[in-house]
Amino acid sequence: MNVLQQAFNGLVGGAFYALLALGLAVIFGMLRVVNFAHGAFYMLGAFGAYIMLSEWGVSFWLALVLVPAVLAVLGIVLERLLIRRLADLDPLYNFLLTFGLTLILQDLVRSRYGVQSQPYPQPAGLTGTIDLGPFTYPAYQVFVLAVSVAVCVAVWAVLARTRVGVIVRAATERPELTRSLGIDVGRWVAPVFGFGVALAGLAGVLAAPMRAVNPLMGADLIITVFAVVVIGGLGSIFGSVAAGFAIGLIAAIGNLYVPALSQTLVFILMAVVLLWRPAGLFGREEALS
Repeated sequence: MNVLQQAFNGLVGGAFYALLALGLAVIFGMLRVVNFAHGAFYMLGAFGAYIMLSEWGVSFWLALVLVPAVLAVLGIVLERLLIRRLADLDPLYNFLLTFGLTLILQDLVRSRYGVQSQPYPQPAGLTGTIDLGPFTYPAYQVFVLAVSVAVCVAVWAVLARTRVGVIVRAATERPELTRSLGIDVGRWVAPVFGFGVALAGLAGVLAAPMRAVNPLMGADLIITVFAVVVIGGLGSIFGSVAAGFAIGLIAAIGNLYVPALSQTLVFILMAVVLLWRPAGLFGREEALS
């Protein structure tokens, strides 16, 4: 396997990091909540696609739209029923709440489907390979990368070019300043939380044909995603996306040249970044307070 192909593998892996980190950054920026359940929502996205196909015959393409929408509603309900009640307390309480929610969701799925991985076929039309010039690559992985980039660009366009986006971005990156300008940040909290959950669900649906669909599939991934968000800068939307793709690329190249450090390279990089810039590469020092 040449370096260019391995780098492309890293970009595909980084696509999942970018989608998950984007959702985490938006949620943390506005709510100041470290959503430990993000990995569980990713898992629910994959299982949602699997259940729709195996029990109701719903295609991958329809699940790609329906599952994130359903999880967005679930996120809004959870924010209003649970997370909002702890908003005025120490952030540790919401961290423990989302950690407990992760365990509950994992056990609910495990009690119904067990711990063995469930198969999910690649969607029709994306089962072959694509000639990229120097090498051929599975069509579905190219599709995943394209969707991730398109979603990240679309989110950036909405946040940068629309009034609603400007308000959400301001409330995400500078919530206290936004409140001081008379903007009701509270009305955007539940929709933004639901949007972040929907991004996790979208990543889960995209992962279903590529990775093992099992109740614990988000448990290990979420730790790396937290590291990605910290490297990019807590609450920084651009930083989270950029760090997601960069970490995927670095991890893939590192696996080629220093395989012994492939599992820890991201955390070594996180430690170096924090020593150099405690707020992350694109974060602001205010985010630490």
